[in-house]
Amino acid sequence: MPRMRQRLVVRGMVQGVGFRPFVYTLAARLGLAGFVGNDSSGVFIEIEGAPDALAAFHTALCREAPPLAQIEAVTRQGMPARGDQHFAIVHSETHSAAHTLVSPDVCLCADCRRELFDPANRRYRYPFINCTNCGPRFTITRALPYDRPQTTMAAFAMCPACQAEYDNPLDRRFHAQPNACPVCGPHIWLHGTPHTGAAALLAAQERLRAGQIVAVKGLGGFHLACAADHDVALETLRARKGRVDKPFAVMARDVEHIQPFAEVTALEAQLLTNRQRPIVLLKKRAAPQSPLSELIAPGNPYIGVLLPYTPLHELLLEDGAPLVMTSGNFSGEPIVIDNEAALERLAPLADAFLLHNRDIHAPCDDSVVRVFAGAELPLRRSRGYAPFPVKLALSVPTVLAAGAELKNTFCLTQGDHAFMSQHIGDMENLETLVALTAAAQHLRTLFHAEPRALACDMHPRYLATRWAEAEAQNSGLPLLRVQHHHAHIAAVMAENGLDGSEKVIGLCFDGTGYGTDGAIWGGEALIADYDDFRRAGHLAYVPLPGGDSTIKSPCRAALAYLWAAGVDWDEKLPPVAATSAAERRIIRRQLETGFNSVPTSSMGRLFDALAALAGVRQRVTYEAQAALELEALADDNTDESYPLDMTTIGANDGTLYLLETAALLRAAAADVLADVPARMIAAKFHNGLAAAVVTLALRLRADTGLTQVALSGGVFQNVRLLSQVVNGLRKHDFALLTHRKVPPNDGGLALGQAIIASRKIV
Repeated sequence: MPRMRQRLVVRGMVQGVGFRPFVYTLAARLGLAGFVGNDSSGVFIEIEGAPDALAAFHTALCREAPPLAQIEAVTRQGMPARGDQHFAIVHSETHSAAHTLVSPDVCLCADCRRELFDPANRRYRYPFINCTNCGPRFTITRALPYDRPQTTMAAFAMCPACQAEYDNPLDRRFHAQPNACPVCGPHIWLHGTPHTGAAALLAAQERLRAGQIVAVKGLGGFHLACAADHDVALETLRARKGRVDKPFAVMARDVEHIQPFAEVTALEAQLLTNRQRPIVLLKKRAAPQSPLSELIAPGNPYIGVLLPYTPLHELLLEDGAPLVMTSGNFSGEPIVIDNEAALERLAPLADAFLLHNRDIHAPCDDSVVRVFAGAELPLRRSRGYAPFPVKLALSVPTVLAAGAELKNTFCLTQGDHAFMSQHIGDMENLETLVALTAAAQHLRTLFHAEPRALACDMHPRYLATRWAEAEAQNSGLPLLRVQHHHAHIAAVMAENGLDGSEKVIGLCFDGTGYGTDGAIWGGEALIADYDDFRRAGHLAYVPLPGGDSTIKSPCRAALAYLWAAGVDWDEKLPPVAATSAAERRIIRRQLETGFNSVPTSSMGRLFDALAALAGVRQRVTYEAQAALELEALADDNTDESYPLDMTTIGANDGTLYLLETAALLRAAAADVLADVPARMIAAKFHNGLAAAVVTLALRLRADTGLTQVALSGGVFQNVRLLSQVVNGLRKHDFALLTHRKVPPNDGGLALGQAIIASRKIV
């Protein structure tokens, strides 16, 4: 029978996932000869043998691929047969352009977990056990191709036993780049003590049980850990970190150990145990039913929970006691990744340091998700997800988009891939700016990407914007400024596979976005595609006294909305009572004169105003705190609602609809003075707002004929409002685009910036 030979190039997520060993084993099974290797494009294969065996190889290549592999394309080219008799894995090749994907970090697999707790296994209780199906990937990768010398594991030469596994095609660790064992691999120690290995782990557990705070070096950075049932430890952690109320995440040993303190649905259990291992927001069980401290998530009906995703976490949680696990940093700073920096920067926060000597190259915070309408809704896309790309419906030029000021991520486009970075943080200090610079350079290095343009937000004072301006000046690249809410809508369009050939009705609700008129937008209805947008509706402007300072004082927002609605500042109203007479005089003067007052259509500030008016929260200590508490309070058993009037303004490019809030404020204030319960006020606000949004969408459909509605912006993290709007729109047969791959908040903004900017490159 004649022999045939072919060269294949496999693109997708095929490095660091056991793909070459899989190809080797498959070829051997089918009696084929040739070789397989990595290069910057993915995996290259030359395969030779009988035609029927080659056909079987092609079928099995995609059908039987390893669980972590994601094949995007396979190209084939015929070649003359060479008469090879064996199949081999060859050394990697490096090309100038990279088209392969980098695997995100993967949680400990079931096989490795069994070995971890098997006394007969040579890796028994070894904190760095891994194989081709699990372990560190993105966080240790310096460059492609993905081979050990290109990772932080290059510092550890394999012992003969590990090398034998690495070289054995039948072994689960065949070509597992982070392969290691206690003899040759990384190790742990408790800083300042003689304890290493198992003794260090035991000592750390004892300190946690005693109420101490332990800085634990993990996969993508440090955690600050403490016992989740220890009030004093939680009080200390909050005081040291300057985190007054913002919830902490809890790590539990398994789903069974979550049940005493949180409700877990089948879908939530699936998310908790998937290979990404995100933090999942779960419904709390109320005290005294819950054994956990109330200080973990005060005033919040939800608690963020994750399961162990590294062998070190598995060992720490072995006794079953849940631990608070929060990012190893001061609030507002990026996560710490190296030992020396941790000992310096985290010294005021931690009582002890559990360290290891496997370097982290790419910092990566935990991801956060919740369930909405039977599917995953990402709130922070980072570890386990980054840098896996969003697949685009069109091929675009390479653009680097700087993202937003809060919850910053950036985006690098390349062909039909949009690579979203890990969570960088809030752009409020030099440390975060340095982290953004390093992360952007890392992604450019990984994918050999040379941007043709940069993109940023329109806000002139955003640090992310200034970073992009500096990058543009240094590189000579064009800088394209993208309106904030247009970017939000483009992001949800892109992740839903739209090619931009059709416009959508975009409803974008958030706290702050710089408008084309210099005002602060945030309650927007746009008619948009990737190329342009028209502002078709918005919340009516209300002056915001003190500008950004009002964000931390919902009572100030309430006074502004009451003033705009013509409602007297009766001292029986909670926000009036919460401000002094002197402060009220200053605020009134600002409102009347316009001094230091910025007009805003912000939906976030409207939520703040209602939360303050209902007596829920007058001052906040973290972003969206008042809105979260208002959502949690709302009564589920009423369909009563407050009115939002709609007015119109004629414009050259179409009618502009205004959602007027005066009637809403007057009705809510009357309810407060009549001692209507806050839970009813919260419910009537949500109900009325959702109804007004649906009415607005109906008006816009009548005007434009458009039937697709895209929902984005941080306010749509509010699942109560999101559910009401989605259900209302579906009753009227709208086609809906919602977020499932990137967050609706500013953590997804860079995707939209990049897509819009890519359309403007000549």
